[in-house]
Amino acid sequence: MNKTLRPERIAHTEAALAIHAPELVPGFLAALPEAADTVGRRLRGALVREGLRDMGPGEQHGFGRVEYPSSGAGDPVELLGDIDAPGFAAELRNAVMNLAIAMARPRPPVGDDADQQAIGLERLAVAGHNLHPCGRTRLGWDTGDVLAHDLESERTRIGFVAVRERLLLGDDVFPEVDKPSGYAVQPVHAWQRDNVLPDRYADLLRAKDLIILDEERDAIPTAALRTLLLPGTGQYLKVSLDIQVTSTRRSISVASTRNGPGVSKLLHRLTAGEDRLLLMAETAGAAVPVGSGRDLSAIRRDGLAGRLEPGERAIPGGALPLVLDELITGDPGEWLRSYAQLVVPPLLRLTAQGVALEAHLQNCLPTFIGGRPHRLALRDFAGLRLHRPRLNAAGHDIDLWPGSVVGTDDLDVFRAKIGYTLFQAHLGELVLRLNQRLDLDEDKAWRIIRSVIDEHAHPDDHAAFTAPTALHKALVRMRLAGEGDIYVPVRNPLHAPA
Repeated sequence: MNKTLRPERIAHTEAALAIHAPELVPGFLAALPEAADTVGRRLRGALVREGLRDMGPGEQHGFGRVEYPSSGAGDPVELLGDIDAPGFAAELRNAVMNLAIAMARPRPPVGDDADQQAIGLERLAVAGHNLHPCGRTRLGWDTGDVLAHDLESERTRIGFVAVRERLLLGDDVFPEVDKPSGYAVQPVHAWQRDNVLPDRYADLLRAKDLIILDEERDAIPTAALRTLLLPGTGQYLKVSLDIQVTSTRRSISVASTRNGPGVSKLLHRLTAGEDRLLLMAETAGAAVPVGSGRDLSAIRRDGLAGRLEPGERAIPGGALPLVLDELITGDPGEWLRSYAQLVVPPLLRLTAQGVALEAHLQNCLPTFIGGRPHRLALRDFAGLRLHRPRLNAAGHDIDLWPGSVVGTDDLDVFRAKIGYTLFQAHLGELVLRLNQRLDLDEDKAWRIIRSVIDEHAHPDDHAAFTAPTALHKALVRMRLAGEGDIYVPVRNPLHAPA
């Protein structure tokens, strides 16, 4: 056990495990040093990349990424030095504890449909987000909650709340449940039902404007935690979960519930004829605009079951860097070219028409046949950006919920979304892993990707995406600031000519 981690925090988690899952205690204690080092290495690299601290020489990669063989500290919080950030320090230590728990847990059995197999692969990416040091932060959950509801749990539950019809805004998200007269029914995560609603909405519960129903359904947690697979339906349910994961509390805005179905229809129109794209559309959404307006929101989403071809395998992007050795049997450069030709052209065509998708690894599920890239499934459209002038010029329009952040007239904001998620967080991770595991030269890899951009980017976008510097989403600076997106300039490996 790493003695430099705060002993009281370790003792608290160990005691909770001893009650809820005593068989995990030895594995948890054994995993702590590796968990702390994983969080620390990501933090160390982020501090350098974002210009916050000089952490010494490391291995340089594209877009200012710096990798270190170790964190250089027993407790990641030590790396903050004189940065006074007690809240962020708590997030880091929470991430270490939960990562160690996840590393100690056995993986549940995997079902045989495409969605359950994808979740099984997501569980391979145990550290979560590939760049964020707080990929396993779950502030708001105790250890018992983590064991009941986290990604490594075989099942969690959804409950239901009867809502007076006048209070529900949106669609009937879960028509499978009977509605009491005068009420609509809204699905809710079981943790949210038990821990948020009784205190926060006590008045509405007493007045019977809200009624917590006894009915429950099984659901399978995904890496997103608030997005749950509904077994046997081929569909997902995204529900509010008022805990902090990475940088954000995972409740859902009214705007997301109202925009989702319309954005999905817009994307289907824009991608008609794109036979290599598979959209996991958001088909229904509803919110209850009381209190924060975010706590009882829900969105229904299509899954993959029954939509794949024989031999086609969907691999969640978060797990893709971990299975490259299995997929690639020939030249890794040629495989990367094939992969870039799958993902870059359709996403840049959408960008040219006014849609910048949030195409990081967590939202992409590329599919493969015999190890070769075949199609790209895309999910969760809440974080995209729509450039209204481009949409209008292409003959498209969409009514967004008032004040929606997804709509913008600012091309820099618009391009930063696709530039960061696709090139840095997504392709940048693959380039790094192809170099480390299959010895593909990084400069060669970026030249391959640049050649695909040269062929498919809109001329105005091409200049921005291949400029000497690019904007990097400063994940640590954002946590220190407490709110809002912050970007810092980094060297762009796509600047060199193809």
